[in-house]
Amino acid sequence: MVPYRLQLDLQLFAGEKTEPATPKKRQDARKKGQVAKSSDLPAAFILFFSFLLFFMFGGFMKERTVGLFRHVLENQLTMDVTVGNVRTLFADLVMQGLALLAPMFILTVVIAILANYLQIGLMFTGDPLMMKFSKINPIEGFKRMFSMRTLIDFLKSTLKLLVIGYVVYSTLWGAKTKMLVLGHTPLEHSFSYIASVTLTLGIKIGLILVVIAIFDYIYQKYEFEKSIKMSKQDIKDEYKKSEGDPLIKGKIRERQRRMAMQRMMQEIPKADVVITNPTHYAVAIRYDASRMQAPTVLGKGTDFIALKIKETAKQHGVMIMENKPLARALYAQVEIGESIPAELFQAVAEVLAYVYKVKGRSS
Repeated sequence: MVPYRLQLDLQLFAGEKTEPATPKKRQDARKKGQVAKSSDLPAAFILFFSFLLFFMFGGFMKERTVGLFRHVLENQLTMDVTVGNVRTLFADLVMQGLALLAPMFILTVVIAILANYLQIGLMFTGDPLMMKFSKINPIEGFKRMFSMRTLIDFLKSTLKLLVIGYVVYSTLWGAKTKMLVLGHTPLEHSFSYIASVTLTLGIKIGLILVVIAIFDYIYQKYEFEKSIKMSKQDIKDEYKKSEGDPLIKGKIRERQRRMAMQRMMQEIPKADVVITNPTHYAVAIRYDASRMQAPTVLGKGTDFIALKIKETAKQHGVMIMENKPLARALYAQVEIGESIPAELFQAVAEVLAYVYKVKGRSS
């Protein structure tokens, strides 16, 4: 009974999502449009910097707007009303209006792009736009309505309303004395004061929303990291899918070794000599002066493979010589198919010279 419970606990622990997401899991989630992002952050930045722009260049924009209306009222009301004149007037008004609002439009676009880029970087994906039946599943929709994320969003909206309401109330309450006497001041002064109070409120509210949005982004990032966590079994499965099953890879490597061994054994009969340790190492050497600049290792091996090399050499009449230091040096320094290094030329040349002498060939 105890081992079964222990096994069950281990299985549950292996399925628990406690491990950080792997780079592949993050990449797959990004392809699906699943990233840590606060939708409130771009809106908060746009609001704050828009009012900041009005605060810095409001005087200039007011003068341009007043000048535009003054020009129309003083010069354009007496013109002849014709199709051409009206078309020219409206075209001129549209161009001046666009020139006046262009900084605001440009600022809004730049801030929106920059705020999103700082959160998620450059990303293009159409996966969120694809039709998914889970999105119209009433059961899934009911779960989303009463999920923890919905509760957090509700609390966040409530916090925004409370904070913004308090800021508006405190600002207007502080300005109540001046606002009560606006009826006795010139209209221009009244508009200027109301505009200044509005700009102050806008900057305060924008700054507060930016702070709340930053905290919201931190929370969204925390939720995202939590949602993409993986279990130990998930990591193992991902490794198997990306790298292949270790058992299958082992079989493939074993088959490749056998094929390489067969190719090597087929080359042993072409060797001039097999240098041995005598029992632990065996290295097959061949030298063809017309094709090779230096002697080449056709095959090498230790223990069982060395024994097979010597057996194959005996079967095909290849001379076998014992030279322990040379056999070890060749096995350690030269790979199959490579020429021997310069420091071993003298020793190998002596061996080949002896072989040629025994076989009655000239060196």
